[in-house]
Amino acid sequence: MTTLKIDFVSDISCPWCVIGLKSLEQALARTEGVVSADLHFQPFELNPNMVPEGQDIGEHLAQKYGASEAQSAQTREMIRARGAEFGFRFDMDKRSRIYNTFDAHRLLHWAEEQGRQRELKLALFETYFSKGQSPGSHEVLARVAGEVGLDPAEAARILASDAYAAEVREREQFYQRQGINSVPAIIINDRHLISGGQPPEVFEQALRQIASQSAAANAVKGA
Repeated sequence: MTTLKIDFVSDISCPWCVIGLKSLEQALARTEGVVSADLHFQPFELNPNMVPEGQDIGEHLAQKYGASEAQSAQTREMIRARGAEFGFRFDMDKRSRIYNTFDAHRLLHWAEEQGRQRELKLALFETYFSKGQSPGSHEVLARVAGEVGLDPAEAARILASDAYAAEVREREQFYQRQGINSVPAIIINDRHLISGGQPPEVFEQALRQIASQSAAANAVKGA
């Protein structure tokens, strides 16, 4: 079995990141026994200058993308349907605002050190997209941390400080320098980039091909 390092660059407020992650996980399930994933979630802020109280989502999409209400409704339905294919519920009626996600990324950085990053990432996606709660709220973030087995008091202490702020900014800047300007961006073994919420078949084919190349290269080195 070949272990592949996978850096999943994404934002909490990105619906296509949910779809991309669910699709990747399905591909990893299909390649079980062939591929083992060393998965790391890397920070990216779609709206780094978003005010703490957030912004109405319709207003935000109109300002940022020039999207009409009809276009936005069509996109929401596409996202809802894609999510449903993977068993994820996008409740568009509850998600009425876009929020600042920097503190959520700080907490995810800490969660990686605690071995709970994937659990927290998935829980934050559900908190925002299924329940409509703010990923910018310290109270919400600390509660969700506790729900996935992290210490909520420690989470609250981290959020009240500037812990991990420098580390998160450094990682954000690193991926920006690598040319990542949209998410999800999935980088395998620091070399192979897959962009967007691709179908599981696309991820599966890439995983098998890269694992085969990696195994062949290791065999040559060991010869």
